Amino acid sequence: GAPSAFPELAVAIDRQRRRGRGAQSNASGRYEAEARVAFDDGWQSLEDLPPFKTTVAVDTSRKVITRNDSPDIGFDRSINPYRGCEHGCVYCFARPTHAYLGLSPGLDFESKLFAKPEAPSLLEKELAAPGYEPRMIAIGTNTDPYQPIERERKIMRGILEVLERAGHPVGIVTKSALAVRDIDILSRMARRNLAKVAISVTTLDPKLARTMEPRASTPPKRLEALKQLSDAGIPTTVMVAPVIPALNDSEIERILDAAAHAGVKEASYVLLRLPLEVRDLFREWLMANYPDRYRHVFTLIRDMRGGRDYDSKWGERMKGTGPMAWTIGRRFEIACDKLGLNKRRSKLTTDHFAKPKQTGEQLSLF
Repeated sequence: GAPSAFPELAVAIDRQRRRGRGAQSNASGRYEAEARVAFDDGWQSLEDLPPFKTTVAVDTSRKVITRNDSPDIGFDRSINPYRGCEHGCVYCFARPTHAYLGLSPGLDFESKLFAKPEAPSLLEKELAAPGYEPRMIAIGTNTDPYQPIERERKIMRGILEVLERAGHPVGIVTKSALAVRDIDILSRMARRNLAKVAISVTTLDPKLARTMEPRASTPPKRLEALKQLSDAGIPTTVMVAPVIPALNDSEIERILDAAAHAGVKEASYVLLRLPLEVRDLFREWLMANYPDRYRHVFTLIRDMRGGRDYDSKWGERMKGTGPMAWTIGRRFEIACDKLGLNKRRSKLTTDHFAKPKQTGEQLSLF
C-alpha cells in the first residue's frame, strides 16, 4: 500500500518547503477516513519542517497495458511507466488518480512517485499473449513518460525497445525535451510508420511556464525537441494544451507559428479540464499567482462549461461549449489553415507486428 511506502504524509506546506512545485497544498485524498490539518501548537514551528523532497516507490502491477472505451479519444489502450508526475503541472487532470493510492492529488502527486521497472518485460508478455490484436498504444496520456526520473530509470526506453522488436505502433505525448534521447529508436520506428510524438506547448512565456509547469522543460527546449524529432523524420504534433481563458489563450497563434517553423505538420488543442480535486488546486494556484485574473478566468471557464466549473460529457469535455469555446476553436482552425498544419494526418500501421517469442516457447515448423 502507498501509505507504508511513504510514511511522511504532509498536508500544509510552507512556501519554502514546496519551492519548485506546482500545487499550493496537500489535502488528504477523498477516500481517506480522516483529514489532516497542520497546526502550530507552539511546541514545534511549522517553519522547522524539512523541505518537500521527491521520493520514488516501486509499482508492482502485474499488467502494464490499460484499456479504455472512451468514445471521444482515438485510442483504446495505453501505458503509463510512472504514477504521479514530477513536472508538477497545476492543471493536470491526472492528479485525482493519486487519491486511489491513499495519497493527496496535491503535492503528493508531484513528489511521491511510483515507477514500474518491470514494465518492458510485462509488456512483452502481454504482446505475446494468445489472442492479442495490435492497435496503437498511447503513452503519456495520464502521466509523462519522460518526466525527470526517466533520465536515470530508462523505463520508457525499455518499453520502446520492446515495441520496436515487435513492430508495434506507438503514439507518445510529453512535455519533456528528454524525448530526443530516444530519437535513434523512434526514427527507425517512424520509417516503418510505427511511431509519432506529440509535445505539449502551453505557453511561450517563461515566467508563466515555470510557475504553472515548474519542472517541465522550458518552452524553447520543447520547440527545439520538436525540431530535432521532425528533422529525424518522426511525425510530430504540437498540442496547445490546456487552453486557459484569460491566461494563455492569447498565445494560440504564436505557439502554432513557432511549432510550424520547427517543422511540425500537425496540431491539436484541449480546453482546460478541472475534474474533482483539480478545480480547488487550480483555484488555489490562481489566487496565489494571478489574483487579479481569478474572477475573470473562472467566469470564462463557466461560460464554456454550461455554467459549471467542469462538464465531463463525452465529446464536450475537451473543447467546451458556448461562444467563447467556439471562438477558441475557430481561431485555432484559422491559424492551422494559414500555417498549413493538419493538411494530412500521419497514420500508423500494424502490418509489421510480430508476437514476441517467450523464453522456452516452441517455434512453429511452418
